[in-house]
Amino acid sequence: MKIPYGKQTILQEDINAVIDVLKSDYLTCGPKVDEFEEIVAKKNGARYGVAFCNGTASLHAAYHALGVSPNCEIITSPITFAATANAAIYCGAKPNFSDISLDTYCVTAEDISKSITQNTRVITPVSLGGYPVDLKPIRELADENNCSILYDAAHGIGSKRNGSFGMEYVDAAILSFHPVKHIACGEGGMVLTNSKSIYDKLLLFRTHGITKKPELLEKYDGMWYYEMIELGYNYRMPDILAALGITQVKRLDQNIEERNAIASKYNKAFQEIDDLVLPPSVIANNNDENCNIHAYHLYIVRVKNAEMRKAFYEFLHKNDILAQIHYIPVHLQPYYKDKFGYSVGDYPKAEKYYETCLSLPMFHNMREDQQQYVIEKVKEFFK
Repeated sequence: MKIPYGKQTILQEDINAVIDVLKSDYLTCGPKVDEFEEIVAKKNGARYGVAFCNGTASLHAAYHALGVSPNCEIITSPITFAATANAAIYCGAKPNFSDISLDTYCVTAEDISKSITQNTRVITPVSLGGYPVDLKPIRELADENNCSILYDAAHGIGSKRNGSFGMEYVDAAILSFHPVKHIACGEGGMVLTNSKSIYDKLLLFRTHGITKKPELLEKYDGMWYYEMIELGYNYRMPDILAALGITQVKRLDQNIEERNAIASKYNKAFQEIDDLVLPPSVIANNNDENCNIHAYHLYIVRVKNAEMRKAFYEFLHKNDILAQIHYIPVHLQPYYKDKFGYSVGDYPKAEKYYETCLSLPMFHNMREDQQQYVIEKVKEFFK
């Protein structure tokens, strides 16, 4: 049997929760969405959560709520899924990038400062693989330059730095509930924020820009009356997906513990392989209120060069281990080169990372025999 790089876990309690919704009066954006938003927001130290149909819609809505528009620029990491930058383009903005640290594979305040211009509106750090980004210095830089921070934590739910997910340092954060993520809704996303004004903008944007709130209406014809006061989208999450998310989030801490146990076993098995760079680690005592937690959405290793990475990837796939590459730098995608003029050499650390990175299988229901097989094959390649 092939071992994927990631996969969902669906238990009977998840199935029962979805069946209950199918038997209820609501299938879309109803009481289960409200419940899901409240649970996830509380879990991550946020006052508000707004669920969306997917993570990309969450990014689009968050950029809009933060005032991203034509003539604006945003700064993010080139090592991310394209949606992080694409969603800013949806708002008419230009995406700029910051090079990454080869110690963490994430952006730093020092590198971001080299990319800031007078048009920068939002800085979007990315939690690659679930690593908890050091957000405090980025917040200080943003304040100095009158920028907002949108934390792309699509990989990072459950991650912590100094005991915190980081909402005290950001204006908004986004999560993803794609099947390979820690919480699998099938599709889905959420924006977290502590700002009531951002929260209200997100709600409006999610539902066509339509409101029934009397204080926002030009006139009021009766209880049925509504007005479209801005251009919005149908980005609502169905109750079916929210019900699945509710049961999954209750297992989040256990899932992350399992992923950390897998990472520890990999680390111990691979520590003597000279040509293999292990993932950045911030593990501490999880019972400590000031702990650091790597959520390990991905277990990313690096090798010596592009030729070795290609051979390693092909060897693993030949042996039914479906390793993956996360990610091809966004600035090197043809669309970005053609439209914005990016080219090879613009972000050398990100490009070096890409040429040497590979994600080994990592998922919270990974069996002991599956992990042992991966370990044996990795050692076989490097012997």
